Amino acid sequence: MRKEYVVMRIDAAPDGSPYVVVSLSLAKDMKEGNQPPSPFGSNVMGFTNMDDMMKNLNKMMAGGMGGMGGPGNTSIKLEMHEYKELNLSVGDKVFLDMSKAESLGV
Repeated sequence: MRKEYVVMRIDAAPDGSPYVVVSLSLAKDMKEGNQPPSPFGSNVMGFTNMDDMMKNLNKMMAGGMGGMGGPGNTSIKLEMHEYKELNLSVGDKVFLDMSKAESLGV
């Protein structure tokens, strides 16, 4: 199976390791004019003080704010040499080929 995606975001690995996280959105969604979901979720929360923010931190993280691309996006973790070799930029079209590994009756 082959799918076409558009690069939406490129981020450093959250743990500081030598990886890059590339967030992708389906190209057909972009062509149809559908905007991909916001990486901050549909409910952006406002806070009046630090205590309110700390109380609602778990709710924010579950809603996609702490995720790697948000709901509806596909994220791929690439090693630095892979990222440099591909020379990816936000807005680039990319293709992903997926196939199931064949088992040999074991």
